[in-house]
Amino acid sequence: MANTPQFGMTGITAVTSPPGMAPPTLHVPGAVLSWMEKPSATMGCPPGLEYLSQLDQILVHQQVELLEVFTNWETPNKYQMKNILGQQIFFAFEESEECMRQCCGPNRGFEMHIVDNMNQEVMKVSREFNCCAGGSCCAECGDGEEYAHKVTVEAPPGNPIGYVLQRKSFCKPHYAILDENRETLLKIRGPYCTCQTVCCTDDVEFQVLSSDETEQVGKISKQWSGYLKESYTNADNFGIQFPMNLEVKTKAILIGALFLIDFMFFEENQNNNHN
Repeated sequence: MANTPQFGMTGITAVTSPPGMAPPTLHVPGAVLSWMEKPSATMGCPPGLEYLSQLDQILVHQQVELLEVFTNWETPNKYQMKNILGQQIFFAFEESEECMRQCCGPNRGFEMHIVDNMNQEVMKVSREFNCCAGGSCCAECGDGEEYAHKVTVEAPPGNPIGYVLQRKSFCKPHYAILDENRETLLKIRGPYCTCQTVCCTDDVEFQVLSSDETEQVGKISKQWSGYLKESYTNADNFGIQFPMNLEVKTKAILIGALFLIDFMFFEENQNNNHN
């Protein structure tokens, strides 16, 4: 499997508008933003996800929020999603309650709206707040979903296509990728340690495995962004790899898994650094 290209991020800001209006305006100092051309519609592909049919990697850049840097006031997360050529395919932004962001931190419930380059909402990733969910490292959650961290992926919004569910494990993160009928498609196994500090600058990789865990078919990577950015901002850089011929809906559910992993592990690490 090819190595995930390294990528960085320079002060990017975005202004989002309601779906159906003009596309988000993004300002990238010293650079011209390019957009991936939308492929033709394909049979069985949810509208707006045609981009995924031509990709085997996605790069995800979380945006720097200056308000968080200077005040520690938690703001809604925003992400750019690009292909390996640096062309934007999607833009994602969090919707959550102000009080929950400040009081519940990475455990908060949220809706992640994912829009295309015409600002049409093509996906939604949702997580309900669950005060009984298992911990983010040594998860001794029960076998039932009521004790697990989980997200629902809809494409288009209102049409569930799958779920990401935390499974019981001993210190190594374990997730199941489920289809709309809750049948297991893939599994994800994380490392024992997900920390990234000045003494530990390696990328953190979560392996995407077949449903019987006999074959690795991809990975979700959290990439080291440098000491200052890791310590003082929530701006994370991720990559997803999967087979080109993987079903588009399954690729979309893996995007949902990336957001759940970010909130469970790396949002929490950054908040602890801030404190």
